[in-house]
Formats: sequence, structure tokens, C-alpha cells
Amino acid sequence: MKDIWNAMADPTRREILTMLQSRDMTAGEIAERFSVTGATVSHHLKVLREAGLVLTEKQKQTITYSLNTTVFQEFLKSIAAMLGQGGHHENEDPDA
Repeated sequence: MKDIWNAMADPTRREILTMLQSRDMTAGEIAERFSVTGATVSHHLKVLREAGLVLTEKQKQTITYSLNTTVFQEFLKSIAAMLGQGGHHENEDPDA
């Protein structure tokens, strides 16, 4: 889970995940959306891949990235659980 938190800490990586929610994309398509070097985008994709947040499919020289929805959903569930721990229980008086 630590790798996922590290991956999600960066706004560029969060933006890549948002882009992949709508469709699978090649590394080139992803890189076109950012004003950074291809090497920087490759680094971000590597971090996301190592965290298990994206899946890759290679066809000849092209790598297509897709969102690993299973891992992403588990991450969101863990956030929801943590937020739930900080909330009030039904029978508690929030002003007490």
C-alpha cells in the first residue's frame, strides 16, 4: 500500500490516472498532454506500474496503458475506511 500512496502523492500521476479512467492510452498519447520530457512521463508511468495502478500491453513497439481498476478500487476503499474512522458514530453527540 505504501507504493500506492507514493504514486498517488504526485499530481502528474493523479492526472494520468484520471486520463486512463476514460480510455486506455499509449505512452505517446499520455506524454502529449504534459509539458515535460518523455523521460519524465516514462518515470511517472513506471511508478504507477510498480504500484500496480496501471497495466501495460505491448504490441510491437507500442505500449498501451490502462487503469488497473481492481487495485484502484481497493485504494479508494482504504481511504473511505480511514475517513470513516475519524467520523462520529450515530449515537455520539458531536457537540459534547
